Amino acid sequence: MKNSPIQTDVTIVGGGLAGMASAIHLAKAGLSVLCVETAIEESSAVGESLDWSAPQLLRNLGLSIDQLISEGIATWKRHVVLRLSDGSTYQYVPGKWLGNSPWNVELRTLHVDRTRLKNALTTILLQQGVQLMDDRVTTVDRRKKEVIALTTQGGAQITSSFYVDATGFATSLLPRLFHLRYDRYGPRKVALWSYFDISEIAEGTTLYADGQPCSYLDWVWEIPIQSHVISVGYVASGGVIKAMRQEGKSVDEIYRDRLLQIPRFQPLLRTRQPVTAQVVSFQCGAYRDICGPNWLVVGDAASMIDPMTSNGVTAALRDAEEASSLIRRSWRRGRFSRLAAALYSRRALEMARFFNCGIERLIYTSPVRDAIGIHVAGQVYTIPAWLMNLFYSRMQPRGLARTVLFCLVLQSLRLGASVLSWLCGRFSKASTTNVGFAS
Repeated sequence: MKNSPIQTDVTIVGGGLAGMASAIHLAKAGLSVLCVETAIEESSAVGESLDWSAPQLLRNLGLSIDQLISEGIATWKRHVVLRLSDGSTYQYVPGKWLGNSPWNVELRTLHVDRTRLKNALTTILLQQGVQLMDDRVTTVDRRKKEVIALTTQGGAQITSSFYVDATGFATSLLPRLFHLRYDRYGPRKVALWSYFDISEIAEGTTLYADGQPCSYLDWVWEIPIQSHVISVGYVASGGVIKAMRQEGKSVDEIYRDRLLQIPRFQPLLRTRQPVTAQVVSFQCGAYRDICGPNWLVVGDAASMIDPMTSNGVTAALRDAEEASSLIRRSWRRGRFSRLAAALYSRRALEMARFFNCGIERLIYTSPVRDAIGIHVAGQVYTIPAWLMNLFYSRMQPRGLARTVLFCLVLQSLRLGASVLSWLCGRFSKASTTNVGFAS
């Protein structure tokens, strides 16, 4: 016996940050929303260090900074510190001028405990009347580029006016169904992470790196997600991890060996044995044309932004806000206009390109690092990144003219990073050649 068909205004596939944020915005607008997600109560996610645009996006969902701090969902992120293997330390903090008129930017930002944040958003979700379904979508019925209905593993048949894909980068349900093109940046990477109890209270993100010449960067993060709990992760290219695995090392051994190279973690590892690391493999990039006649894609399902940028959570929340607004504006029409769909897709694509290209050209690959030093390269990257998030939140580039203008700025900055990388590479080769002739 088949289950009775389920009809709702909007169906969201995926219950991560992007999915829940979309559901909350749409439910607040008075639409009936169904969120389909497997194991809603059991999920593990990283992306705990937020950039300076995220607090306002969380506030728009009903979570103020004061509430997040007082309820132990978040801790303060007052700076980013880079520590190199030679003992040198560099600090990155937004300029105080950003907090003054006319910018009036909230200079405080946060780290979040993703489990506690998800629980808080789930509470808001239920208060807004969103229906949660613990199930998996197995079939998508479509007519050309339009989604007609969904069928779940449990046999539920769902029809809606609009559909939102928030399934995450590992699934990307609709992009793969419609064979959307994926633009890739850098090699496939692997992140290994775990959590440690500490005695002191930290209020900043710390990054550890070697920055060896002529090498692809690997790095370690330390993020205080609670007052006495830190998230510690190791990110390296898939090729590096594969080579160590072929040497017979387990994932836990790789993680432990890398952390033992950093004095900060040596006493923590001595008091905790064994250490079990969680692992995820990812490929940074972005899908094109992520908005169809009655569907769109948000968050990591649309674009995977490198974790070093601290923009994953911001992108998820911003996508959700924009997608919800687009659905509301298109409700009477019953479908997205081609122009609105194209502009939404272009904004998401260009933002993902900007962050991923910048971090690859200026930080991960060696020419710029070798020429000006990793700490200066970090400044060259972070200042435009902060400003672009600021301009995006202030400009609200959703119309044709503003979208075109903003995308041109992003493309110009991306071109500048590529040119700088090329020039530094040429300079490095010239210097090597001259040394060779001299010897």
